[in-house]
Amino acid sequence: MGKVGTLILLSVFLKSVHSQWKNTQVSELGSDLGMKIFNHVANSKPMENIIMSPHGIASVLGMLQLGAGGRTRQQLNSALKYSSRGASRKLRRIHKSLTESRNHDIVAIANGLFVASDFSMEPPFIRKTKDVYQAALRSLNYENPVEAATAINQWTKNQTRGMITNLISPEILNVATKLVAVNAIFFKGLWKSQFRPGNTRNRDFYAADGNVYQVPMMSQISTFNFGKAITPTNVKYFILELPYHGGTINMFVVVPEDINIQLSAITPDMNVRTINSWKAVMREKKLDITIPRFTAEAETNLEKPLSSLGITDLFDQTKANFGKISRSDQLYVSQLIQKAKIEVNEDGTRASAATAAVFVLKSLRITPPFVVNRPFLYILYHNSTGTVLFIGQVAKP
Repeated sequence: MGKVGTLILLSVFLKSVHSQWKNTQVSELGSDLGMKIFNHVANSKPMENIIMSPHGIASVLGMLQLGAGGRTRQQLNSALKYSSRGASRKLRRIHKSLTESRNHDIVAIANGLFVASDFSMEPPFIRKTKDVYQAALRSLNYENPVEAATAINQWTKNQTRGMITNLISPEILNVATKLVAVNAIFFKGLWKSQFRPGNTRNRDFYAADGNVYQVPMMSQISTFNFGKAITPTNVKYFILELPYHGGTINMFVVVPEDINIQLSAITPDMNVRTINSWKAVMREKKLDITIPRFTAEAETNLEKPLSSLGITDLFDQTKANFGKISRSDQLYVSQLIQKAKIEVNEDGTRASAATAAVFVLKSLRITPPFVVNRPFLYILYHNSTGTVLFIGQVAKP
């Protein structure tokens, strides 16, 4: 009997996998997967602004991993480089560390399972997603796609403080939709050293499309960690660390040294190990920095980048195995999308992302000014867990 259900998700070498993640934080492995996906997307869109949440992608795939079996599960294990069976306790600790109330920077993470009212899920899957990912469960009537989409979008809007408003379109929902799994992340942080609005003025920005634009640029003189690194292909780039007030999260700004070098020469080498290596080359310096004030918003269909990393079966009606979600085993993923948005200004940063999967039945000396006036990468990084909350590129502010 063919698979007739669909599952909507919004936003592999098992022996060696165990030894790999045993000595590496699970959050770093999930972040690495998200950064690989970012590289795939960035290479296909060099002229566009991109914003993605690696942690959001890993969270949704982690929920799928709990419900997958056979080769579908093996592909997820291989890409994530850990098995949910051994990582559940670590995943709970990561969530607690990211969201604990004593943090001055606000990080809110929520997971939701929106199940069709006529669909029965396996109790162990419900229990595990609640235990590991604190996933809330809600019943919806997908025979009314507009009403169902409105409910999911309202939940997402609430969890992202109004930043992500229309995650799901009614057009991708129908009577065959049986489950929508959603991860929502919200971040708000004030700069440890804030920019004075009076110092912001329009300056030239040399965009990826070859044009020069006048954009609002923020400036300040203060002490920051700063350094220069080099890729395995000998591309040199600058790294600037901008800490947030809470001290647990910072933003790395990455800019090629040569104005003629494109970001695509750097992104293939971006991973958590690279970020950790920057600590050896960065030093405290008193800098006169200038960076753009910007807002970026993007929607990404994750099927192609995930397929390029070997995650293919979950999208295939004939091969998907989600027997641990439902005994009928008639689910596959029809949509896997992420929407994300970031706002960077003089006070700090607001960023949010929602990822969804739809299942269907079947030194102190003043240095020369550091002006970020050309395309750059940015990474929001949680220091204690190694989690990359957001990564993006600015081709034109």
